[in-house]
Formats: sequence, C-alpha cells, structure tokens
Amino acid sequence: MTVNDDVLLVHGGTPLEGEIRVRGAKNLVPKAMVAALLGSAPSRLRNVPDIRDVRVVRGLLQLHGVTVRPGEEPGELVLDPTYVESANVADIDAHAGSSRIPILFCGPLLHRLGHAFIPGLGGCDIGGRPIDFHFDVLRQFGATIEKRADGQYLEAPKGLRGTKIRLPYPSVGATEQVLLTAVMADGVTELSNAAVEPEIEDLICVLQKMGAIIAIDTDRTIRITGVDKLGGYTHRALSDRLEAASWASAALATEGDIYVRGAQQRSMMTFLNTYRKVGGAFEIDDEGIRFWHPGGQLKSIALETDVHPGFQTDWQQPLVVALTQATGLSIVHETVYESRLGFTSALNQMGAHIQLYRECLGGSACRFGQRNFLHSAVVSGPTKLQGADLVIPDLRGGFSYLIAALAAQGTSRVHGIDLINRGYENFMEKLVELGAKVELPGKALG
Repeated sequence: MTVNDDVLLVHGGTPLEGEIRVRGAKNLVPKAMVAALLGSAPSRLRNVPDIRDVRVVRGLLQLHGVTVRPGEEPGELVLDPTYVESANVADIDAHAGSSRIPILFCGPLLHRLGHAFIPGLGGCDIGGRPIDFHFDVLRQFGATIEKRADGQYLEAPKGLRGTKIRLPYPSVGATEQVLLTAVMADGVTELSNAAVEPEIEDLICVLQKMGAIIAIDTDRTIRITGVDKLGGYTHRALSDRLEAASWASAALATEGDIYVRGAQQRSMMTFLNTYRKVGGAFEIDDEGIRFWHPGGQLKSIALETDVHPGFQTDWQQPLVVALTQATGLSIVHETVYESRLGFTSALNQMGAHIQLYRECLGGSACRFGQRNFLHSAVVSGPTKLQGADLVIPDLRGGFSYLIAALAAQGTSRVHGIDLINRGYENFMEKLVELGAKVELPGKALG
C-alpha cells in the first residue's frame, strides 16, 4: 500500500466533547442521485452531505447530460435528467476513480439510452464484493455485456424484462441494482433474500415517489411491477446512522461526550443496545442523540455482525477501538466482510491485545467459517494505547484509526486521511469543534 501525502498529526489523550451534525446517509444519497436518471422530470434531494461519493456521482451524472445544481436550502440538490446522453469512456473512467457506484448506472442508462459503459471499479478493500454478480443480474433482465479493454459495454437489444432472482446473500449493492433496473423493466420482478437495510427502504421510498410499484414482504422478498414512465421526486435523505455510530464510539473510546445532531433512534436501535451493554450512555431527543462515557469501567461483550436488523458491519470497526478499553475479553465475529478485521494489526502496534481466529467464535457458524479467513477476534482489555504511524486501509477502518489515535497517549501520524472524506462530511472541522488536538503538517487545525 502506498502512503499518501495527506497526513494528519493527532495529539491524543483529550476527550472529545461538544456537538456535531450528521446529514444524509452515504449509503443512500448517491443511489438516490442515480435514481434521478430514471425520471422524466427534475428531482429534488435534501440533506445531502458534502462527501467524495456524492461528488463522484454528481460528476458522472453531469457527464451523461444531467443538470445538477444547488437547491434553495443548504445540502439540497436539484437533478434534471431531461437531456440524458452518452458519455465519453475516458471521462467516465476519470470521474469514477475508486468508487464502485458506477455499476448502479447500468439499469437506468439501459432504460434511457439502450446502452451503458462501466469502467474498472474500485472501493474499500475489506473483502469480496463480486461485480460479476451485478452483471449476472443484468443478464437475467435481458442485457448483453461485452468485455472490453477499458471496461464493460452493455446493451439491451430487446429491452429489459422482469425476472425472478434469489440472492445467495442479502447484498445491499445487488438489491440496489435490482431495484434500479426492475422499476422500468417489462413485467414483474421478484427478488428473494433481499437486503432490507434502512437505506434500501429509503431508496424504495424515493422510487415510489417517482411512480414505481414496489412491495416488501416479511420474508425479505421484494416485488417490483415495472412501469412505462417515472417522474421526479422530492425527498429528504435519512440521516447517516453509520457516521453517527462512529462518533458515538469516539465518545466512548476517548471518555468524551458528543451530541450528534441528526442521529435517529429507529435506524440505530441495535447499535444503541450494544452501546449500553458495553457501558456507554446515551440520551435521545427530537433533534439527535447525545453519547457519552459515564465513568467507571467499560464491559466486555460478545458481538456478531450481520445484515439488518443485526449489528451492522460498518459499526464494528469503530466500536472495536472502544472495546480495547473494556475490562475482560470481548469476542467479535464478523460475518459480512471476510477481511474486515485486518485493521486490528495497527491497533496491536499501538498497544491493544487483539487476536484473530479463522473459526466462528461467539455465535453461529457463518459462510466464512470453513474458508480460512481471519474473521473472528478476541479483544483483551483494558490496554493503554500509544501514538503510532498509521496508514488508513479503508473508510471505516480509517475512522477507527482516527479514534484510536485520539484515545492514545502521544502523537500519531495518520496517513491517507483523504479516504475518510468518502463517507464523513467535514470530519476535520468536526474534530476541531470537539476539541481534538489535530494538525495538518504546516497548518494548525486545532
């Protein structure tokens, strides 16, 4: 891994205290922006965070002729897809960068233009996210896919038709792909073993506002009846429960007190239960949630990640940092991404005691159990963390390193902090607001 030039110096040992705001969910907003491509009229999306994934999608939409402009209120975008057109291959590749979101443009572009081009895709290296599965789904709808040197070229010579799909695993990305493709496909699509995360439900709300017919059954089956035409939407994105939980874990690990304006109880209930079991305190009001360390010892727990309504995998990494400060042995079983616990090696360098195992520990057997992946961890605490040189591996792991550096004694150099901008809006400004002692070399921030 190359060490990036973007380095943040973190002088640890200071509790984070104060108030920050979270806006719309990273796992919903870019997808809602893609959905606007399907409309025959402009759409208005509110509560949009200023993060890199939003900027990537905005650029890709503009390349395809969609007009994107700020709305009347802060964090509002107006997206006008009236003049959708083909985009230059090199431009798509340049804009896509390391994002995986371009794969979700396939269905809408096939409906609007009859063809689509998708460059090679990137994203966080936390385990398998098989792109082939997206293409298999699109073939079932009737798309033809030609592999070229610079990416994949798709066509739908006979249009797209509804189909029956059963996901081998309730993948969020695959569910989004089916939704964005099925809403204007001819006939009925039945998707079983679908993801039902709050962000998926919010995307369905967006599509229903546009004129889609989508029903969710209690057994994770989603039925989509294709329609000939969709209009625009006006929608306020649900808040980012993953960012809110990251700041909650930061409050716990640094013995701090953070009010997260915009945090919502309903989408965080599983996290809140676990937070309370560890010994964290929270208080909910109409505007947000206050998270704090109430003093005394934190308690060790057994934790297993799962798809919604289970404990989200994106909550796991930040909370593990707090678990290094809990008394006793905590067991963490990661069942969503097989390589997500790799970030713990850096925590061990800082003084944590975390041992990884190939077996399924502390819960039921999962799909990684017989496949030689280090996907379970035993965290022994409490341990004092010391400042270190850290290279950010992925989005949530990166924020977790930041939390560890803030909780540690001494100074840490955190390399590759630009990656955190993918999913955390103005995170450096928020750190300063919370009293963190951080600086960019040559430029003091706080």
